Amino acid sequence: MHQTEPLRAVCVSIHDVAPATWLQCERLLRAVRSVADIPVSLLVVPAYHRQRHACNRRFERALEYRLARGDELVLHGYTHLDEAPRAQGWRDSFVREIYTRREGEFYAIDSDEARRRLRLGWDWFAQRGWPLEGFVAPAWLMGEGGWRALADFPFTYTTTRRRFHLLRNGCALHSQSLVYTVRSSWRRQMSCAWNAMLLRSLTDNPLLRISLHPIDASYPDIVRHFYRMIESALEGRRAMTKAAFANAYQASLAGAPEAVGAGAALAAQRE
Repeated sequence: MHQTEPLRAVCVSIHDVAPATWLQCERLLRAVRSVADIPVSLLVVPAYHRQRHACNRRFERALEYRLARGDELVLHGYTHLDEAPRAQGWRDSFVREIYTRREGEFYAIDSDEARRRLRLGWDWFAQRGWPLEGFVAPAWLMGEGGWRALADFPFTYTTTRRRFHLLRNGCALHSQSLVYTVRSSWRRQMSCAWNAMLLRSLTDNPLLRISLHPIDASYPDIVRHFYRMIESALEGRRAMTKAAFANAYQASLAGAPEAVGAGAALAAQRE
């Protein structure tokens, strides 16, 4: 009996896509294309930092061009701002004030507010006639309210920092994202070393995720590093958008009930 080859994919994504960050995003896209002309998932924030760019036609035409060439647009929060009341405990204070600098929009809001923001984002995409399959919370942080609200929308997938969640069947695949921190020279060096180690450790994983942020474009050492990461990944993997991977992975599970069961057991692990 013919056996299909195991799924081996790499998904390159650019976060925080908005009019205010678009020049940096274009620099990242050019850098990726200099490695290979591959599809990319663009994580779009409709009202980034509440800046008044909701009807920026130049930006929207640029995104429509990206769609036409095979890229994917993903809903990445609505404002990318944590506007919930101040944290009380030390752990939440660290996550919200230091780790994310108050950009974890879906971390501390209740389900009603999360649902409202998801609806605003969903409608923003619908008004432009853009397909939408994925939602990724800013900083990959989503509290219980966000998870409950997400269940009310027909998204195909979401991702956290360590997992790729197929929402229609409750399956979660372990796939830690390779991401850079650039606030200082030593952080950049450490994140390059960490990502190189992750690349080796995920050799047998069905999915490798490389996540870029607009600020990465400002650091040539980071650009050179992710250039090499993508180049290495493409030696044994097929580049896909997140939506394409979600559909391919779901199809691969359809013929393996035991795999679906194992994935469902991971669904509660939402980090």
